[in-house]
Amino acid sequence: MREIAKRTAVAALAGVMAAGMLTGCGDKKLDGTKTVATVDGTEIPMGVVSLAARQQQAQTDAMYKSLMGGAAAGIWDQEVDEESGETYGDQAVKQVLEQIELMYILKEKAGDYNVEVTEEDQTAIADAAAAFMAANNEEALEALAVTEDQVKTLLELETYRERVHDAIVAEANVEITDEEAQQSAFTYVSVSTSGEELTEEDIAKKKEQAQEILDKVKEDPSADMSETAKEVDESYTALEGTFTTNESEDEDASSSAYPEQVITALRELKEGEVSPELIETDTSYYIVRLDKELDEDATESKKASLKSTKENEFYTETTDKWMDEADIKVEDKVLKTLKITDTHTFTLAAPESTEETPQEETTAGTEDAAEEDAENADAENEGGDTDGADTEEDTAENTDDNTSDNTGADAEDNSTTENTDDAE
Repeated sequence: MREIAKRTAVAALAGVMAAGMLTGCGDKKLDGTKTVATVDGTEIPMGVVSLAARQQQAQTDAMYKSLMGGAAAGIWDQEVDEESGETYGDQAVKQVLEQIELMYILKEKAGDYNVEVTEEDQTAIADAAAAFMAANNEEALEALAVTEDQVKTLLELETYRERVHDAIVAEANVEITDEEAQQSAFTYVSVSTSGEELTEEDIAKKKEQAQEILDKVKEDPSADMSETAKEVDESYTALEGTFTTNESEDEDASSSAYPEQVITALRELKEGEVSPELIETDTSYYIVRLDKELDEDATESKKASLKSTKENEFYTETTDKWMDEADIKVEDKVLKTLKITDTHTFTLAAPESTEETPQEETTAGTEDAAEEDAENADAENEGGDTDGADTEEDTAENTDDNTSDNTGADAEDNSTTENTDDAE
């Protein structure tokens, strides 16, 4: 039981536990003891904000390196506002502070939701903080400007955040009806008419081809649409998708993965029917067939998506109100001393998972090794569905801006090696 409590307590710090710190030249020493803001009279020390900011910085860098094939330079120093000179790094620091401010408010509100951090939790948090301090060398801790007590504070705040979040969401009592979530499945062929190189003759030919595909599909609606399309032109193929069956007042056509004309035509069909006419949009001709009026798997997925979206909306509305009502004062001069730049970086070492512990001892001795570890960590999470055409819309499941999403790591199973300085 205590191990479970410990894993819960250190969830927010999982990625940072194996952080290898790489510094650029000329960075000023940060004073983690200074108060960067107050929330309803409670002081927030810079060390807490610094640790949360470096964690987010490292995770973002790792993500960019994975997406950009190893390159992450230039993320933070780009200007958001030319007039003020504010960079993405400056913006990120402000966002992290807002997240920490909200955590302090959530801690204040915990009693209203019968949420508490138990003595067992506090013991686990203390163990995790001690392990963190032991796992990072003096140079890294100095750059983070964080004390052991401040590590414990961040872990406690994260624990409150998670538990109060769950309590608020439960209070929302969101229910999604079958009619609201119902998803239908269809098959379609699209013939693109976009592209500056296409002439009017080209577009006319594509329309003829699309019509020929439609005529063939209408002759045998149950036939393989891909094979039918390829009989007309080898470059054409059929795809499958789902859409929300019933139109609603809240529906936003722009959020659909498919053109409004396509969805409108599909809603007029019965199961197994093919739309009798070509569906023309600004960029394509569509041939569509309704396969299932009720796709049970897609409907269950949509239910979960809608529930999560509405719960997050309720959570955001609730916490935004609390933020507006709170007495928050920011020490701008102190906040400006915390910089996220491209020359002062923090990297995450990739964990090696085992059955006993989700995160094992790792090493990150050089910049190349640390980058490789971060890329490997991201690569392990790339196995999901990537066919964007098969879903009606992206879901907003993560509006709660956590400073960390890693879970289930045991603090004692992490360590770091010596850090290296960038030679500039």
